[in-house]
Amino acid sequence: MIATRSVLTAAALAALSLGATTALAAPASAAPNTTPQKLCGTAYKTVNSQPVGAVGTLYLTYNATNGKNCVVTIRSNPGTVLDMSAWLYLNGTDQGADDFGRYTSYAGPVQVYGKGRCVDWGGSIDNVYVQVYGSNCGSLKEHVVTYTR
Repeated sequence: MIATRSVLTAAALAALSLGATTALAAPASAAPNTTPQKLCGTAYKTVNSQPVGAVGTLYLTYNATNGKNCVVTIRSNPGTVLDMSAWLYLNGTDQGADDFGRYTSYAGPVQVYGKGRCVDWGGSIDNVYVQVYGSNCGSLKEHVVTYTR
């Protein structure tokens, strides 16, 4: 009986230890099937997007109700932690937001009020960077720069 109790106690301690380790583990930043609308909000419609090399996509969304733009960078295949970013500014100003960090699947969302304004936006995954200037300005043509470091 004492041997059985010792085995059960050891098993219970092992289960508690495993549970504590699992509870303290860092959560993933998103499910593999995330979308810009899941991150920015369902009222945000995708108005522009750019590939980030072959590793993901950068999305610009807009909410007509509140006049805000939102940018997210989403990896095609979430996995190990990588340097990622998403940024958004009103064209020609320092009004905006950015998110730079190490993530498993997405960076952002970042938002700025931009009703009736041109926006500059971009992002990166690992060493692939995308920058879009003068975007969504009606008749003006946007300028897209993609580069690898």
